[in-house]
Amino acid sequence: MKIRMILRRAFLKSRSRRKKAHFFNRQTAQFPGHSEPRHLGTYLGIRLFRQALAGVVAGLLLPHLAAAPSDPLPTGSITPDLVYGHKDGLALTLDMYRPGSEPNGAAILFMVSGGWYSRWAPPEQLRPLLDPYLNSGYTVFAVRHGSSPRYSIPEAVADVQRAVRFVRSNAARFHVDPARFGVLGMSAGGHLSLMLGTTGDDGDPDATDDLGRIPSRVAAVVALVPPTDLRVAVWESPETLPAYRNFPALNLAMEKAGPNSPVLHVTPDDAPALVIMGGKDDLVPAKHGQWIADAFQRETVKHKLIIFPDAGHGLEGDENRATMIREAVGWFDQYLARPTR
Repeated sequence: MKIRMILRRAFLKSRSRRKKAHFFNRQTAQFPGHSEPRHLGTYLGIRLFRQALAGVVAGLLLPHLAAAPSDPLPTGSITPDLVYGHKDGLALTLDMYRPGSEPNGAAILFMVSGGWYSRWAPPEQLRPLLDPYLNSGYTVFAVRHGSSPRYSIPEAVADVQRAVRFVRSNAARFHVDPARFGVLGMSAGGHLSLMLGTTGDDGDPDATDDLGRIPSRVAAVVALVPPTDLRVAVWESPETLPAYRNFPALNLAMEKAGPNSPVLHVTPDDAPALVIMGGKDDLVPAKHGQWIADAFQRETVKHKLIIFPDAGHGLEGDENRATMIREAVGWFDQYLARPTR
């Protein structure tokens, strides 16, 4: 009945407009598809009614279409180069990997970072590294940040925080639970993962950027061989290692090293963190893991520290890597599990 009334009002409105065009009634014109001339006033009236009708239908249907959920994403698919921000005219992008089996609804953000360099590669090349998580039902996002040497460590931290906000703001579109986000990274990627776990916030309601109002918190962290205190790593530190000269990102002022060291941000509300170190790592010594484990212990944050005694920075050895994958997947399973009803 309501639709009938709306259509009637639209018709009467179009007829009123047609009367106003009476000065056309004595003129004739040839219209496409018609062999006989028709009065121009009549033609205009028909057009006005059709336009009004289309507007009514759109007004009735579009709100329902906009509210409809997006179509399910194909399992096993890769959606490359999703743009989560811009800087200096450049796009910040991430790739989305869907699990080949039934998705469990949780998401893992993988930090594409080594030495705070973040390079693009065909997404298919990264898939074997992510397969253990995809095979466990996780949707994985490979996040690229603004890369060294052009961009600094503080800028990389801000980028990955924005990536978390972006994925969370699009959780329905990506078919993931916004409360079940984990982060994973190795070396510099592990540092960024710990920064996300220790500095997550609930968003700024006064932010001018819409994404700034979205929380950046995560629910679980897996950090492999991460530097946890940059105060001993930046070039001007008396404790820096000669190898660190190969990483321009560490040409960072000491006053910026502390604020970008996860060990200094540990508070009781941090995400549970699994940290895995190599006992023979000469680049990021295992003491970095012990430092943050001590901070987690002091602040009663759930955590686990594993040190492979014979492993270097690459956590070499088939047994070590098998253990690393088993522990990482188990950690995510424990802290990103579906809530029980």
